[in-house]
Amino acid sequence: MPDQPSSHHPEVLLSAIVLAAIGWPGLYLLMQATQPTVGPRWLFFFLLTAAVTGTALPFVWLLRRRFAPNTHVPAGVLLRQAIWVGLYVGLLVWLQVNRSLEISLAILLGLALIVFEWLLRLIERSTWRPEG
Repeated sequence: MPDQPSSHHPEVLLSAIVLAAIGWPGLYLLMQATQPTVGPRWLFFFLLTAAVTGTALPFVWLLRRRFAPNTHVPAGVLLRQAIWVGLYVGLLVWLQVNRSLEISLAILLGLALIVFEWLLRLIERSTWRPEG
């Protein structure tokens, strides 16, 4: 099956590289050089979210190309879906720090984010845009 020009998003790859390049080395430096006080703890969650988002972005793009090859998806939607993955992981880590994470809560949060994204995509599809 030939590649379709609408499925190429070079800005997605660039965003993934930038987010991962900020997140993973930043996490490493933060873990090696700081104490877990309030400021570095918030920086940890920010860097974790950026790192996971940058890592998830190519996988979201590949999954979209594999399971919906005939539909055009804007790069912003791919980035938003990768941000959901990053926020989900950050939220799970935050709940684990408080020792309040349970498997049922993790599943419920994941399902809630999936339903929220589905509703956003439903709203985007129902909005009429003229051609051209």
